[in-house]
Amino acid sequence: MMMSEVYLLTGGNMGNRLENLKRAEAAIAAKVGSVVQCSSVYETAAWGLVNQPAFLNQVLLVSTVLPAQAVLQTVMAIEAEMGRKRLIKYGARTIDIDLLFYDDAIINSPSLTIPHPALHLRRFVLVPLAELAPQLLHPILHATVGQLLQNCPDPLNVKKF
Repeated sequence: MMMSEVYLLTGGNMGNRLENLKRAEAAIAAKVGSVVQCSSVYETAAWGLVNQPAFLNQVLLVSTVLPAQAVLQTVMAIEAEMGRKRLIKYGARTIDIDLLFYDDAIINSPSLTIPHPALHLRRFVLVPLAELAPQLLHPILHATVGQLLQNCPDPLNVKKF
């Protein structure tokens, strides 16, 4: 059975933020695959829709047998179980789980784009990702995560929580 490496970003800004990240990690471990590595937890001001509480974010490296589409469906089900409501774009949420990378796959389907199309524009993604995998090569941009972070235009401060 082939194992794939998936980088997931978890985040949220409602309720007990740290507890929600822990619950999401446990659900991912139970339903997606084994959590191999976790970044530190980082706090960032809200991105996109700014008038809301700060977010906590963490990147997880997960080893899975699931194909990418099944990972997406599983993490969306976890979000729903944890009370995620998709009401307002960039709005407040209990939990958000984004697929950043799936091995070195390039996927463009109506429901899934991998690598995540905006990851290189967001410090709250790149800072925890660079902690785990600074040499990981973006298969489209042909730059490492470390290089993407150095060149990231996002001005938001991302600090360890």
